[in-house]
Amino acid sequence: MTSTLRTSAEQRVPPSMVERLTLILDLFERPHTHQTLEDVTRRTRLPRSTAHRILDQLVRLRWLDHTTAGYRLGKRALGLGGREIGQNALRSAAAPVLHDLAIRTELVVHLAVLVDTEVYYLDKVGGRSAVEVPSRVGGRAPAHCTALGKAMLAWLPPERVEAEYGNAARRTARSIADPGVLHQELDRIRRRRGLAFERGECFPKVGCVGIALRGRDGPVAAISLVGDAQSPLERVAPLLIKAAHAVSTELADVAGVPKQPRPDFAITQQSWPNEPVAQLLAVGGDWL
Repeated sequence: MTSTLRTSAEQRVPPSMVERLTLILDLFERPHTHQTLEDVTRRTRLPRSTAHRILDQLVRLRWLDHTTAGYRLGKRALGLGGREIGQNALRSAAAPVLHDLAIRTELVVHLAVLVDTEVYYLDKVGGRSAVEVPSRVGGRAPAHCTALGKAMLAWLPPERVEAEYGNAARRTARSIADPGVLHQELDRIRRRRGLAFERGECFPKVGCVGIALRGRDGPVAAISLVGDAQSPLERVAPLLIKAAHAVSTELADVAGVPKQPRPDFAITQQSWPNEPVAQLLAVGGDWL
């Protein structure tokens, strides 16, 4: 009887390591899917000790990452195409909001993600005025020189910022190259509840205001409004915040950003307030 039960149990467990690895990796349908050890054990029916041992090996080999929310695909897995799938989903979710934002503000809108120490531009919207901004979809720029990048860096661990930007180079005369100054800037961004500004730090005569979209484990992406360095970017901050809320709603099932009711996006230029930006930020949510 005991022998029969043991044989039956063994038949339910895939006999090879490759099959067990496949069972586990198949649980991560999307780049930002999270699974706990309990999820993996329940869904694969592998013994807990076996599942834990395989997960540890996958983390060590960078196929998976282990975060406070559970396990998710790691850099090695994302390099096989998961990153592109996630970026396409991000662009698709954000596109309607970005186009609406560009029309309402008559400014150029960027969508970007953080790749190593650079921002990678996923989208750029702005009609004829976009030609005047020297950025391109698929292009990159140093993260510490852009509003997009600084908005995301503000939510990374300070020790990571220190390690990766300790010897940051200037892009222009206005770029931040001193690590201490960069940390002060990131602290100001956090105290502004996520809004980052830059004027001429990446491209001369170009100014930006950016804000990050944050998931459970840090920044997922960022969006920005771009104009000339003299543009009153503080006045369009409410529109950018509302756009970020709208995109976060669309991304709830894609990137792990907390779902929130889609806000009313009907703000016209005539209704832009003149209060200091510190007062405008009262409309921010917990995810900012």
